[in-house]
Amino acid sequence: MSRLPFPRTLTAFQSWFATEEACVEYLAESRWPDGYACPRCDHPEAYELTSRPVYKCKQCRYQVSVTAGTVLHGTRLCLRDWFSAAYLVATHTPGISAVQLQRQLGLKRYETAWGLLQKLRRAMVRPERDRISGEVEVDETYIGGLEEGRRAGRLSASTKTIVVGAVEIRGRGSGRVRLSVVDDLSSTSLVGFLEQSVAPGSLVRTDGWGGYRPLANKGYVHQRQTQGSGKRATTLFPRVHRVFSNLKTWLAGTHHGVGEQHLQHYLNEYVFRFNRRRAPMAAFQSLLGFASQHQPTTYNMLYDGERTG
Repeated sequence: MSRLPFPRTLTAFQSWFATEEACVEYLAESRWPDGYACPRCDHPEAYELTSRPVYKCKQCRYQVSVTAGTVLHGTRLCLRDWFSAAYLVATHTPGISAVQLQRQLGLKRYETAWGLLQKLRRAMVRPERDRISGEVEVDETYIGGLEEGRRAGRLSASTKTIVVGAVEIRGRGSGRVRLSVVDDLSSTSLVGFLEQSVAPGSLVRTDGWGGYRPLANKGYVHQRQTQGSGKRATTLFPRVHRVFSNLKTWLAGTHHGVGEQHLQHYLNEYVFRFNRRRAPMAAFQSLLGFASQHQPTTYNMLYDGERTG
């Protein structure tokens, strides 16, 4: 089966996904893009049960729900609400808060909207996503307030959360981006992030911080640019610092600040939006397609602030 096209207007969206049956069909398309295959015996044909969103294998009779093993697992919300939420998340350029989503969907409880958004944020990262490549700018920033009585600086911002970013250089512009919370500025944390996020062989531009020194021994072309010439980091690495600036504005404006335990989920959302900024409609398809590859998310996992890459 081929991936369904995306409705280009809100009216078309509401028309296409006006029923639970239409949502089930779309989820099945996302779950089995090459056609149904039984998880137990790999048989290509199944019956679709009318009472539940479940497919029953014609050969071994194994039953599987289109939401099983996904971030939608065990949901009590109707699929139309999930689809509407995914549409709003994908098409609202500045993002949408839990309060806004609660109002838009007419949900009774704020916690329901918050949990729904957190589950969708987990679905924004593909388990096997490609690493960025080519020429890449890398630097760190801090999210949060300064410790009282201390000056800003790499080693003094102990009350801040450290976020490291990597941005592809595409001419004068930016390509894809990766962002992650790290525990500290050690080579273990910084190089570990880059090994997960940037393909070997890439030219990685960093400042002179010692935590990046092992890069040359990890299969990267490492170019160190120091601020000894009097140039600020924002001048040496304009793309990644533009991302940091927009990220902080987005967090403060749309979400009014974010706790450290949930910050990685919001970084995932920002990366998702940034990397699809020229194709906002395609983000909806990607969101549900990614969701079909994720393990179930429990509310304990959400409130414990589990990190996802």
